[in-house]
Parts: sequence; C-alpha cells; structure tokens
Amino acid sequence: MPDSVKNVIVGTAGHIDHGKSALVEALTGTHPDRLEEEKRRGITIDLGFAFLEENGVRIGLVDVPGHERFVRNMLAGAGGIDLVLFVIAATNASCATCWRERAG
Repeated sequence: MPDSVKNVIVGTAGHIDHGKSALVEALTGTHPDRLEEEKRRGITIDLGFAFLEENGVRIGLVDVPGHERFVRNMLAGAGGIDLVLFVIAATNASCATCWRERAG
C-alpha cells in the first residue's frame, strides 16, 4: 500500500504591502505574481500560486491581493482554502493597531 500524502491549501491574508508574496517566495522559491502588470506595479492583482512539500505534506499556497480594489479576486481564491496564513508587517505598528480594533 503506498504512503498516503496529505494535501493542504493555505491562503494568504493581509493588507497590501505587508509581504504576503515575499513570504510565499521565501517559503517556496516561487514568486506568485505572474502578470506583467503585477510585476510593473509591484502589487498582487490576481491570485498567485506556489507549491512545496514538507514531511509528506503537499502544500499549495494561494497568494491573494491585499488591496480593497481587488476584493473580488481575493474572494475567488478563498473557496478551497484549508488554512489561512495571516501576514502583518512587523514594521507597521499603526496597521497592527488597525487590525486589533477590527478584531474587536
């Protein structure tokens, strides 16, 4: 009987410019921004994907846009996500306060 491999889909979440795409690239070696406009503007516009395997677990990462103008694209990637990787830039204290206020 072959070894069972677990598959997990992880989605990023966080505000624009907090390093979601950079974190995905650091973890996988793949930069998820693939569109020319994303590269030119330096922001995620559409869903991006990267993959890795660790300790018998295949992990698919879905990098979603963090800007409010691209909420529809963000929500399109949320349907099949098993876990969320919530990213907040440690250098942005004012935004950390913002998230705390929204969380109640």
